Amino acid sequence: MPVEPVICTVDVGTTSTRAILLTKDGREIAKHQIEYSTSAQEGSRRNSPTIFSSEGIALNMRDNNLVIEDAPNNPTLLFPNPGWAECNPCHILNNVIQCMSECAMTLEMINSEVPLDDSDASEQVQYQIEAIGIANMRETTIIWSKKTGVPLYNGIVWNDTRTTPLMLQYRKATPQKVLDDMTDRSGCPLSTYFSGLKWVWMYQNVPAIRKSYESGDCDLMFGTVDTWLIYNLTREHTFETDMSNASRTAMMNLQTHDYDDRLLRFFQVDPKKINLPKIVPSSHFFGSFSMPDIRRLDNQLKPLPIDQKDCLHRIFDHIPITGCLGDQSASLVGQMAFDEGDAKCTYGTGAFMLFNVGPKKFISRHGLVTTVGYWFDSLDPGVDGENCNKPHYCLEGSIAVAGSCVQWLRDNLKLIDKASDIGPLAAAAPDSGGVVFVPAFSGLFAPYWDASTRGSIFGLTQYSTAAHIARAAIEGVCFQVRAILKAMLSDRGSETGFLDDSTKGEGISINSLHVDGGMSKSAHVMQIQADILGPCVDIKRANYSECTALGAAIAAGLQKDVRFWNSLGDVRRTLGAGMSAKNTFHARLPDDERRAAWHLWEKAVHRAQGWLKDE
Repeated sequence: MPVEPVICTVDVGTTSTRAILLTKDGREIAKHQIEYSTSAQEGSRRNSPTIFSSEGIALNMRDNNLVIEDAPNNPTLLFPNPGWAECNPCHILNNVIQCMSECAMTLEMINSEVPLDDSDASEQVQYQIEAIGIANMRETTIIWSKKTGVPLYNGIVWNDTRTTPLMLQYRKATPQKVLDDMTDRSGCPLSTYFSGLKWVWMYQNVPAIRKSYESGDCDLMFGTVDTWLIYNLTREHTFETDMSNASRTAMMNLQTHDYDDRLLRFFQVDPKKINLPKIVPSSHFFGSFSMPDIRRLDNQLKPLPIDQKDCLHRIFDHIPITGCLGDQSASLVGQMAFDEGDAKCTYGTGAFMLFNVGPKKFISRHGLVTTVGYWFDSLDPGVDGENCNKPHYCLEGSIAVAGSCVQWLRDNLKLIDKASDIGPLAAAAPDSGGVVFVPAFSGLFAPYWDASTRGSIFGLTQYSTAAHIARAAIEGVCFQVRAILKAMLSDRGSETGFLDDSTKGEGISINSLHVDGGMSKSAHVMQIQADILGPCVDIKRANYSECTALGAAIAAGLQKDVRFWNSLGDVRRTLGAGMSAKNTFHARLPDDERRAAWHLWEKAVHRAQGWLKDE
């Protein structure tokens, strides 16, 4: 019987964990997802029985591959104080093991199925796992003991804001020249977002961590979620991180691709007192899978049933982990945005846009973060181009409110019954009727960076309807995407053509905008986005719903010893086929109407900014 290789990809997000088995052409053979109990909401304020994720996406509870975490008193995701967000590292590890074991059980069941007749038998194959790839939420910081392996505190999640007073203190005490030098080195402005300040808070506020650090015995292990998982899932206890994750700690020098002494001193990190993971490429042999002793790390966790544990051993023991990417980088790779000038936007609770600027470090002067997109060092320059095996950098911009704005319209204003209704409602109006919605519920992120802005609706008249408000809300998200693209192109010196909506390609260094995530599923919403961006940029919607997981699989499959795919061209040929016209969106709005709408948006943002500045 022929054997068809598959890759297992593990995707640890902020609110869920999933494992997926993927074939070379992107087919899902098996999948299992655990949604965290604190992020899944039973029903909306319209008393619907549906379970909604934190992104406002309806979860189909009839799907046997999806479960809600059963931990009412000890959840994975915790919010212990206002503005605080923590995760239990042992639970995350346990969730990964559970998802992988469920996929292993499904795989064995598929491989053991008896064909109904001879014709079915001729088409039957045996699926065999070749490698494992990991995608993970970035910046989330975990500290554990090398001696015991036990975390000394919960992981502090990327969107946690407890370090705001610390950030303000640092800014006040640090000359601007030094702050600018930090950004030039790391690509990261001083922010609560990145791992550096999270470590400082732990050192100052967790006695066990401070005591161990001051003892000088170098027992502390520092890592983001990827490092924690790789350390615990490999027989070798590999202590490494890929460059896309390391670039989000604010402690890595983008030029040297290693930790920077000045940055380490700034964040009070002495590498003689705390272990830092080795920084390696995204496609790399991290080690061979071995099931960890979860109960040794946390005796409150339930062990796997014997049959699942045995199946996990049979299927996964000694399988290499060969790929690792931070989630937004994984989405970029999953969208196959490999060329300089490619951009992607993931519309989740917020929206994250990455713009591939190629193999040369580029620091933004317009409010964007510079990050490493990926590093596939084993690619052949003779096949994929001169710089294909070098680290590729991205400019990144984040939007605070995207899918959560749709959720607000559903739950708070009760304009729609379910999130998928937003597109048809917005499309019911040919335009917003002069209404402008600035969805700044918690301030504006890139490129405005104004925490005192608040959500505002302008231009209401008696003519205004629910359709106008819905359309204005969608446009408010899409205008922010345009603002980030404007900043990106300004950084690249090609702003004029984009802003003037001139001939396609004139002065433009962006090829197309690849989109994925909840809002991208609506053709109505994507057409609005295309109209707001103009004729210079085409919108290309992903063929795959799991771009982040697919990106981690690609990273694993490109590793030199696996060679699931032989090149980036091979990836494009096998996964990029079948892009249909319905998944590509072009601008239809006349240029003068687009310019007028953009002018009105900028006017509304200006009036909404500084709302709480003097309060």
